[in-house]
Amino acid sequence: MFASPLLSWYDANRRALPFRGTKDPYRIWVSEIMLQQTRTETVSAYYLRFLNRFPDVFALADAPEEDVLKCWEGLGYYSRARNLHKAAKVIVEKYLGAFPADLDLLRALPGVGDYTAAAVASIAFDLPAPAMDGNLTRVLSRFHGIREDVDIPSVKHRLAELGREDMPDIRCGDFNQALMDLGATVCTPGTPDCEACPLRSLCSAYQAGDAEALPIKAAAKPPKDVAMAVALITCRGRVWMNQRKETLLKNLWVYHLTENCESRPEAEKAIRNLGLRASFQMELGKARHVFTHRVWNMTLYHYEAESMDCKEGRFVTLNEMNALPIPTAMKAAKEQATRLLAETDWLRKPSAKGEKVP
Repeated sequence: MFASPLLSWYDANRRALPFRGTKDPYRIWVSEIMLQQTRTETVSAYYLRFLNRFPDVFALADAPEEDVLKCWEGLGYYSRARNLHKAAKVIVEKYLGAFPADLDLLRALPGVGDYTAAAVASIAFDLPAPAMDGNLTRVLSRFHGIREDVDIPSVKHRLAELGREDMPDIRCGDFNQALMDLGATVCTPGTPDCEACPLRSLCSAYQAGDAEALPIKAAAKPPKDVAMAVALITCRGRVWMNQRKETLLKNLWVYHLTENCESRPEAEKAIRNLGLRASFQMELGKARHVFTHRVWNMTLYHYEAESMDCKEGRFVTLNEMNALPIPTAMKAAKEQATRLLAETDWLRKPSAKGEKVP
């Protein structure tokens, strides 16, 4: 219905992005996984670095998970990296490294939902599948005048059907990317630039004058606040770290965390439960990290342990710490740990006479 004017606009106005212009399903898949819940500007540098480290699906499948998580460090939503690694193994073992040119088979891969499957299928294989992300939902709801909550399953299904009907017989990938670019640069959230839109003469919301009110979405629940004590436990130039087993930040390395901790004694009890005898040194400040459904309000403490004998986790040097995959939530704590270990290292350096500085 509007493919011709949209594609003409896209040919003249497409965004220059490092992951554009390729038909390689591996590269498209990596970029689309990275783009989930992450800004395009942030993804570009990570995408190039990731491909340099893992240039194809075989390299990714063969890598240890910890290497994949380290390369992903700072990008957040680490379940994406774990699923990317799992899916790479499936593609190598089940499909001999060749991505299936089939929407259902793509959707069956770990971490691949309707959107990612459609993006890979359309861009890599030119299959007619609308990639229904936030941009497409917004553009199509305005264009077709969908004035119901777009998060209702039946409404979501209807929008996807409309997107499928709108799709041309050729250039399916370009059509999806054109809608993405239109949503990102013209048909934006809040106040869209309707005068610059190539579809305005056909758009229901433009004609009705209610584009700013669409799409309709129920208010999201605010994230839950969680008080978190973060203890940096040092001993002889090392700091205690542990690999998370919980779903949130699973397999990433963190400092000692005590959740729902409102006071220092609670944190100290948890430290003793590790079998560690540690003395309090000082409070190091506050930090805050926002996840999708919760906010960690962190208080950072420094403790000095008498020995490195503990029931779990391990004490690591500064170099070892920097080699581990550490989540962005631990950014402030890592900065403090780096300072503490660097100071300890300086104190431990030999003097000109070969003696340690007291």
